[in-house]
Amino acid sequence: MTERTPPGPTADPHRNQAALPQTDQAGRHQMAQPQTGSTQSAPHAEPHQGDPRHQQPPGAPPQWSGPPASQPSAPPPGAYGPNPTFAPGATGPETGRASDVERAPESAARTALNALRDEVEKAVVGQSSAVTSMIIGLLCRGHVLLEGVPGTAKTLLVRAFSTALQIETKRVQFTPDLMPGDITGAQIYDARSGEFHFRKGPVFTNLMLADEINRTPPKSQAALLEAMEERQVSVDGESLPLPTPFMVAATQNPVEFEGTYPLPEAQLDRFLMKIRIELPERGAEIEVLRRHSAGFDPRDLAAAGVRPVASSAHLAQARAELVDTLVQPQVLAYIVDVVRATRMSPSLQIGVSPRGATAILNAAKAWAWLRVGATSPPMT
Repeated sequence: MTERTPPGPTADPHRNQAALPQTDQAGRHQMAQPQTGSTQSAPHAEPHQGDPRHQQPPGAPPQWSGPPASQPSAPPPGAYGPNPTFAPGATGPETGRASDVERAPESAARTALNALRDEVEKAVVGQSSAVTSMIIGLLCRGHVLLEGVPGTAKTLLVRAFSTALQIETKRVQFTPDLMPGDITGAQIYDARSGEFHFRKGPVFTNLMLADEINRTPPKSQAALLEAMEERQVSVDGESLPLPTPFMVAATQNPVEFEGTYPLPEAQLDRFLMKIRIELPERGAEIEVLRRHSAGFDPRDLAAAGVRPVASSAHLAQARAELVDTLVQPQVLAYIVDVVRATRMSPSLQIGVSPRGATAILNAAKAWAWLRVGATSPPMT
């Protein structure tokens, strides 16, 4: 540990200090906020009048007014690698490769996938961040759980997304009497040939919409476990692969518990992310009413102007480009520190698993790949 040197009287008050991860009493990392406000503010607060701790002889050098020595200090400089400088024209790995991002050639796959947001907006208003999350789920070969109150266009969002992406979609309404064979398929006896033939279920598709997944018993919910993790269905000792790409987009209602079956932890772990579909803002809701007043029919997406702007070929190209996305060692170390902090937090019963850490890494890479050359605000 190097001793912290108190800032001298020549410290530049106009310079914002780099945001370093701070550590609280419980060992959790927090991000220090950069200094904001007027550039004429002094680097140190005025001494408190009447407080003997802040009295100092005339002419004495300024005293350090930071936290007491008993408080945990921030990680030493370089804990997450060299501090990146994002100055224009800077090059090299120590600069965070900002100039490399600026000069990155445009990708046809990136352009097509980013166009999905505008295309889905023709049918669903104000859910561009949810569309981005679904794109990240596809890029990472993950699954998404859409949670929201009834009437927030969760099903319409998935239908418009699949239409704009030009992939096959099948919908399953999860009910209390749904059987596992209704999802994966079943052996059907052919009386003419005297043999059994396997009839594929709706899980054999590119995008499966599991509508109200928490309304079916755990026995039927478990039918998706192998399909979501292994991308296959086992029938009579034979493994049948699922199409590529494959993603489960499940919906559930968080405000009604009568007649529902909460998803077990093992199945929740299969989902890459939970997307909360919030109620629209006032302006967005006015736009929804305006469209319906003009004759918008949510069951006829073609009439609404939703057309394919991307395909599974663009998705395959995007996944190939995503493999070459550079991740700095300090980013890997930061993800591990965040994950390990969840395992030691007293407010969490179970922390993030190593599979969860890899999911965070893959989602971050996909988000960064989508944001290259973007001019719109980042997803919130």
